[in-house]
Amino acid sequence: MRIGVFINTAGQTHFYKNIVRQLESNGHEVFIVARNQGVTYELLDGLHIPYYPYSSTPDKSARVTSFPGDIVRAYRYLQDKKLDLIAGFGIYSTCVARMLNVPDITFCDGEPMIYPASYAVPFNFFRRFTGALVTPSSFRQALGKKQIRVPSYKELAYLHPNHFSPDRGIYRLLGLPEGSDYALLRFNAFDAMHDVGISGFSSADKIRLVKELEKYVPVFISSYGGVPEEIRDRLLPVPKHRIHDVISFAKLVVTDTGTTTTEAGVLGTPAVRAMTFVKNDAGNWVELEKRYGLLYNFVEPGKAIAKAVELVRQPDLRERWKAKRERLLQDKIDMTSYMVWFIENYPGSATVAGQPVTQPLSATAGPG
Repeated sequence: MRIGVFINTAGQTHFYKNIVRQLESNGHEVFIVARNQGVTYELLDGLHIPYYPYSSTPDKSARVTSFPGDIVRAYRYLQDKKLDLIAGFGIYSTCVARMLNVPDITFCDGEPMIYPASYAVPFNFFRRFTGALVTPSSFRQALGKKQIRVPSYKELAYLHPNHFSPDRGIYRLLGLPEGSDYALLRFNAFDAMHDVGISGFSSADKIRLVKELEKYVPVFISSYGGVPEEIRDRLLPVPKHRIHDVISFAKLVVTDTGTTTTEAGVLGTPAVRAMTFVKNDAGNWVELEKRYGLLYNFVEPGKAIAKAVELVRQPDLRERWKAKRERLLQDKIDMTSYMVWFIENYPGSATVAGQPVTQPLSATAGPG
């Protein structure tokens, strides 16, 4: 097969990296087109994954006006590739697929009902035209006959034990003795279309959070946006593509970004999250909190800071979270193995909607 893959964000880079490698290992040709949002290009370069840069990084308002040109650039690059299929996270990939008259598959973990109209309106438009809409089974919203629910999360495409083993060499990069406790703070830039009207920690909150946690553990910061000068010297001194090693060994993660929250959860690292839309949250975060007890969600940053301090003071925290993670892995499958099977067998694979654990996956996608 000849497959086009759209990668628009850092999270999508991680999602597709093992899928692309496995497809290529199975003899397929994969052509990646990527948008330079955040650290997307930096991650792709660090992972030595070839790509065609079809879009720059406009701000949220400019992204609307740049959309036609971005679509045309992606179309022109892919039009002579004789593709059999296009995969992506929707809108861009679906539009180009229709222009090329090629089947497409969309993976979606952002539930439109919890986001503002700037995301929900285009989503509800493009999903009518995509061939298949793959979502986690925890999705709270029903999206029609094209929706295929999978007992997994986006993050288990790259953090499932089948694909990820944390490297303890990260302690050397952090300048800490191996096995030391530390906290990771991960802050969002809120520059995506689905972030309009959403906020997390303010500058004052970030400073307070650092000062409170540093009474007990060293603190490192990873941020998509700016960081107050007062705490800038805590910025993480490791390559961007090593972030999951940092998350894996941290005693605690505190964040206002959704993906990092789930990443911490599936790695068995205690996580505290503060975002304004928590009260109308997506199913994956509700499930990780209410069913598995792996994270804590708050609307008010002050409450999140208080919970973070309470947790970091507990000596047996990581041991208890390891047991919770094992329960999670017993219930969830390897998303990379599923997506490779789904792509290779599409459109026949779409006929087993609602039954993602099937015989073709039994050898690779069982419980972790």
